[in-house]
Amino acid sequence: MLARKQYSDRIKKALGRNPVVALLGPRQCGKTTLARQMIPAGHPQYFDLEDPVVAQLMENPMTALQGLKGLVVIDEAQRQPGLFPVLRVLADRAEQPATFLILGSASPELSRQSAESLAGRVEIIEMRGFDLNELPAGSQDALWQRGGFPRSYLAATDEDSVAWRKNFIRTFLERDLAALGFGLSPALMGRFWTMLAHYHAQLWNGSEIAASLGIAPNTARAYLDALEQTYMVRRLLPWQANLGKRLVKTPKLYFRDSGLFHTLCGIPSAGELLTHPKLGASWEGFALEEIIQAQQPDQVWFYAVHSGSELDLLMEVHGQRIGVEFKRADAPRATRSMHLAITDLELDELWVVYPGTRGYDLEDRIKVRPLADCIQPRPGRQ
Repeated sequence: MLARKQYSDRIKKALGRNPVVALLGPRQCGKTTLARQMIPAGHPQYFDLEDPVVAQLMENPMTALQGLKGLVVIDEAQRQPGLFPVLRVLADRAEQPATFLILGSASPELSRQSAESLAGRVEIIEMRGFDLNELPAGSQDALWQRGGFPRSYLAATDEDSVAWRKNFIRTFLERDLAALGFGLSPALMGRFWTMLAHYHAQLWNGSEIAASLGIAPNTARAYLDALEQTYMVRRLLPWQANLGKRLVKTPKLYFRDSGLFHTLCGIPSAGELLTHPKLGASWEGFALEEIIQAQQPDQVWFYAVHSGSELDLLMEVHGQRIGVEFKRADAPRATRSMHLAITDLELDELWVVYPGTRGYDLEDRIKVRPLADCIQPRPGRQ
């Protein structure tokens, strides 16, 4: 079992300044395992709402919680909507005898309740599967191929990893979406999710997808919203400003876990990945998620104009504006598009991220960097 110190440290800091901390992320990413390391399962102040006995106890949350002191963990909090007004009352007690760590896999109800009932009292921490900063050196290719879900990454064989991911997808479609409050057809969502894999690292085209599936564009957007709220996909918004240029205004889509992307594309092994048409898109999405996780930027966008100039990722990190281009090439070169991006966006730096091992300067403010160099957190990260 890998200790996930970065998350436990962030939780402890957050609990020191807030009465309630919400740890949110996709199912099976390790939230429960981490919480059990902070308060072991079976501890009287650990409440797992998937346990029918505990769920019945929490039908009266004020009675169950008001006498507790210290850290209280509530797992699968979205299963008990009536919990949140009670947490607000308990968080407002002058002496604050207890702090609360609530875990959730994201749902419309959990997001709405935490926003409305706990405004100003809760700090939200997003958790994902393993990332490169948590793993030993030399793990990059395996993490890219298998994805970061712990059971997929730690599987004994590639075959076992693929089998776990297929089962995760089936369970997510048939059970988890309904449990999280999304009233969607599992069969149609499965077709939508598979089709969405072909738009990975590309612009969202809801009308085209809707027409292919025979559904309304509004339905396609609802399905995309569900996958975004459950941390399956990232909708990267375009940067907007008045530059006198026709800027692209459509978001780009990325699968947040490379392993699930490979499974939905029917890519079972590293060998097939290296010869697959989606190789470049897969690398881009994997590297993008790793950099965002490591750098914890204040804001992220992509940049594109209709004339063809574009930038894969634009970040604001501790007052600096950094552009990122992802190149699956042995020796990337500077391009006219990079020069335009530096000028238009007033970049402090532009990183060209590639799968090699040597970093070097291309030109002023343009640096070729291995992914491993880009995931070192900058000073000031939470």
